[in-house]
Formats: sequence, C-alpha cells, structure tokens
Amino acid sequence: MKYSELCELYDKLGKTSKRLEKIDILSDFLKKLAKSKGDNEWIYLLRGRVLPDYDSREFGISRQLIIKIISKASGVSSEIVTKDFNKVGDLGEVAESLMAKRRQHTLYSSSLTVEKVFTNLRKIFEMEGKGSVDKKVSLVAELLINANGLEAKYLIRIVLNDLRIGVADSSLREAIAEAFFPSERKEMLARIEEVYDLANDFALVFEAAIKGKKAFDNIEVLPGKAMNVMLPVKVTEISEAFRICGKPAAIEHKYDGFRVVISKSKDGNIKLFTRRLEDVTNQFPDVVSVVEKNIKGESFIVDSEVVGFDPKTKKYKPFESISQRIKRKYHIEKLISELPVEINAFDVIYCNGKSYVNVSFAERRKHLEKMIKEEKMKIRLSYQIITDSEKKALEFYNNALKIGEEGIMIKSLDSVYKPGRRVGHIVKMKPESRDFDLVIVGAMHGTGKRAGWLTSYIVSCKDKKTGKFLEVGMVSSGLKEKESEGTTYEEMTKMLKPLIVSEKGRIVRVKPKIVVSVTYQNIQKSPTYSSGYAMRFPRITAYRPDRNTNDIANLNDIKKEAN
Repeated sequence: MKYSELCELYDKLGKTSKRLEKIDILSDFLKKLAKSKGDNEWIYLLRGRVLPDYDSREFGISRQLIIKIISKASGVSSEIVTKDFNKVGDLGEVAESLMAKRRQHTLYSSSLTVEKVFTNLRKIFEMEGKGSVDKKVSLVAELLINANGLEAKYLIRIVLNDLRIGVADSSLREAIAEAFFPSERKEMLARIEEVYDLANDFALVFEAAIKGKKAFDNIEVLPGKAMNVMLPVKVTEISEAFRICGKPAAIEHKYDGFRVVISKSKDGNIKLFTRRLEDVTNQFPDVVSVVEKNIKGESFIVDSEVVGFDPKTKKYKPFESISQRIKRKYHIEKLISELPVEINAFDVIYCNGKSYVNVSFAERRKHLEKMIKEEKMKIRLSYQIITDSEKKALEFYNNALKIGEEGIMIKSLDSVYKPGRRVGHIVKMKPESRDFDLVIVGAMHGTGKRAGWLTSYIVSCKDKKTGKFLEVGMVSSGLKEKESEGTTYEEMTKMLKPLIVSEKGRIVRVKPKIVVSVTYQNIQKSPTYSSGYAMRFPRITAYRPDRNTNDIANLNDIKKEAN
C-alpha cells in the first residue's frame, strides 16, 4: 500500500468533525486493509502509533530534533524552519510546505510505502546508547526526503505524536464493528470493547474481526505486558455503595499510593506496570525482590497498590512523596532507603495459565490469599471485611480515615474483573473534596524569580463524546521551589518542554500528557475557556505520573460542580 493513500485518509478524517462520518471513513479503509497483503499492525498508524497500546514507549524525538530533520531533508536552514514554525505553529505544515517546494526543484524517484514508513519508525525504538540520536534522525530524514508535501506533513505529526485527525479509541472500535459485523453492530461493538480491554492491542482485535467473531474467544489477558485495570466509580454514602455493589459486600482500605499491576511471565520475568501502562520495573527493584520471595506462582498478574512510608517512623506517606520514585530513573538505591514502599495486594487476574477475569471477586480473593505470603512493611493483603451492615461499614470507613487512609473501597462479591471499565462492580468512598485530576494543555513562560521556567498551566477536562480536551482554567500555584518538598517548577518545565507543539508570545501549547490533581474554591460558567466553565482559585496538589488522560475529569463532572 502506498503511504500517500494513508495520508489521503488522514486528510479526509481531519477535515470532518462528524463522528459518524469518521467511523464510515475508517470502516471503508479497514475493509480495504483487510483485503490487502499488508500487515495487520498497520492499523496502529490510524492513531499515529507503530506499537500496541500496552507498550507505552514513545519516539522520544524532540521538537528541536524535528527542526534539524526538516532542515536536513529540505536543504533549508534550521533558522528558517524555526521561523516558519513560529508563524504557523505546526511543524507538520512547515514540512509539508518545504518538502513540496523541494520536490518541484528535484527529480523525485522513490515512492514511499506504508511498509517502509512503518518499518523505519519501528526501528527508532531499537536505537539506544551512543550515536542513537543521529541514527533516529537519519531514519526519519530518509523517509522525509522521499515524501511529497502531504506525506511529509503526517510523517512529522506521527513522530511528534500529534496526528490531529480526531480518531479516538472508541471510533476505531466502532469502525471495526461497522466494517466486519454490520448486521450485528451493536452486539459486536460490546464484544470488541471487551476483548480490546483484555488485549490492549488493535492489531489482535482487527485480525480476529477479519477471521470472524469466534476468533475473539482466543483473545485473553496474558502476563508480561501492560493492561488496563478495572476502575471504581465514586460514591458519597454507604447506602449508595451497597445499592451499586449489593449486600453483603467486601470493604477494603483505600490506600494513598499508586496502582501497580505485578506481572510474572512463565520465564520468571517480573514486570511492574502503572495504570497508565508504563513499565516502572527498573524504578522498583525492591518491589521485584519482594514479589519473587512472597508471591507464589509460576506466572501471574496481581493487582495492587504500592504505598510509601517513612523508614524511621514507619508512618505511611502521601502519594506526592512516592511519586518521586516513579519518575526517577537514576540513583535508585538511594531512593529505596529514603522512600521504602509496601505492596498492598487486592486482586488476582491471572495465575498459572488460568485467566481469572471471569471468576467472581470472592473466589479471586480466596485464591489471592493462597498466593501471598505477608511480610511486615513489605507486602500484605489489603485489609478487608465482608458485611451487609451499613453501621459496620461506616465504622470501618471512619477507622480507615482515623489511621490516615484515603477512604474505603466497596466491592461486589459476585463481580467479574472488567479491565479498563468503571462498571459499578467496585466503588470508592472518601471525604468530599473539591479537586479534579486534569491534564496540562498549555503553559506560560515565567518572569522574575521564575524566569526560565514554565509556571502557569492551562488545564483541561475531557469531553467523553468527542474525546476533545476542554480548558477549565489556568493554575499557577501549588508546585514547590525545592525538590525535597515535592514536584518543582523546574521539574515540570523539563517534562513539558519536549511536549510543546506551538508558541505564541509567552504562551505555549503542549501535548496533553501530564496529569495533575487540582483543588479549587468553586466552578463557575465562563466564556474564557473552551469548556464553558472556569475554576476559581485553583491550586495543584500533586503531579500524577501514574495516571493518563483516560483518568481525568470529564465535562459532566465539571458541570455537576458548577454553581
């Protein structure tokens, strides 16, 4: 398949904001792709990726490197490329213009194929160590030199992870249902969503869809790769929790740590994944050692919460403390002694060749109890009671708060495990607070003592229907000056700079990647921000490296809190 065909598809998708129209366009393309001799993994390119979703690695090519690549391929100086970028705010459009001009003045002989683009971009992830940056530049430049204007535009956008065609996961799932099961679309969409949540891999789902619906039965959760976790819904009353989960229900402490999926494959390799599918195994060798010693099983997937504690007082520390370990990749041994952690295991999803996804929670807990060998301040089962009494449940809740826990989790005993879903099998209850998890979509260059940093941050919620990020305010307080006190402005600046997609004066726009918890006094209607609402007196309380944009507040959440 010619790469130009894929780029024409991108252009078509980018020119319509109508969701159903996008689904029809995608559906037609998927049928074409199924009949071609192409690789099923090319489906990743429809979302600007070359890896399955369970692999969270990114190209790691900065905006400055892209400017260098465009300069090298077009024969135009980096200064001119930068000047053009500052005018239009999109390096994809800059590449489109420059490569189109270059092509008019040169003999063009090579025609890019999807296979060539996919292969070259995949190779980027193999580049490590000395000289790897130059090799990455060469791989992309080789493609760019052979690209026409439109091809150049989308090639650069893919590498920058900024495709801008509005294809959400849900749209692609619906397109698969429409393409291969038009007469059973609604029924099969639910099945496609179910197996996608298990596999986290559109290529596997696409391949099964081509073969027929029975092929979906062969897709199951497997250890060794990241997976979406089951998520709770919020409640404010015990009675509401019992209404959703039924009586009796299991009630457990809600820990102020971060979610970790512990995965051991048959070869004995142990990996640790966050709920945003990031591999944090190297950051937590102490957790790996505890798992090797204290969890029985040739292979397994265990769901847990890892909590930090003070090595001297043994008192548990808030999430902000342990977040230092998630993002730090060096001087690990020092951090292990300064910020030790404890594993709180609360569910098992797979063990010794058997998937426990469709087993009741009560049975899963019994099996988990056989697997875990508890060790003080190292690993334990989540503290649990089973009751149908609202009075006992409330006492459990109040005691949890008294000892410093965040609140409680209430779980249906009969429920199966639904990866990636908030389905009401599990709910969380904690003291009401005016806070939301939001994503940073923009920032402002600081002045005075904060000069050189990005300091004021534009934060957004998500529109569930369209998948768009909608602004709800600008927050300029809450981060720290010193690293020992938490996430600093300097650290946040280092994380945001590689994500910049455009600049205008002091304001920069960034890819929506960095999630933060934000408190506020109240929310009011406002024409200033794209959501139509604004937070008053917002303040960042924590950087959440364990969460992604699927976890942030949606527009309905904002509307509920508005005055």
